[in-house]
Amino acid sequence: MKLFTRFIAAAVFTLSSLQAFALDAEAFTKERFDALQAEGAPVLVDVYATWCPTCAKQRKVLEQYQTENPDSELVILEVDFDDQKEWVTHFKAPRQSTLVLFNNGEQVWFSVAETREEKIFDALNQATGTN
Repeated sequence: MKLFTRFIAAAVFTLSSLQAFALDAEAFTKERFDALQAEGAPVLVDVYATWCPTCAKQRKVLEQYQTENPDSELVILEVDFDDQKEWVTHFKAPRQSTLVLFNNGEQVWFSVAETREEKIFDALNQATGTN
């Protein structure tokens, strides 16, 4: 019984830890994107698919960025590659795992399948003015 209790406690801790570091992102809508663009906010459009291993790697990097930069004004909007084809086309995403970064209403970075932390962090830091 003691072993079972420890197992349950470890499982709950693991799940709560994962939830604490979940990516803070919003589902893409034109209205939200337009409002953020009008504000000049830094916006990362993440064209992803739930089945994409490269997207999962990118998600971990983005989660790490948010963890290390909790005061960042960056807003991440997720475009579902399978369900939002109009927006996949609009952002000229050749495939899932496309990242498109906007700042002050203009596109400042475009990347496909980039998973290197330093490359993603550099682009996000430039757009947000973070060191």
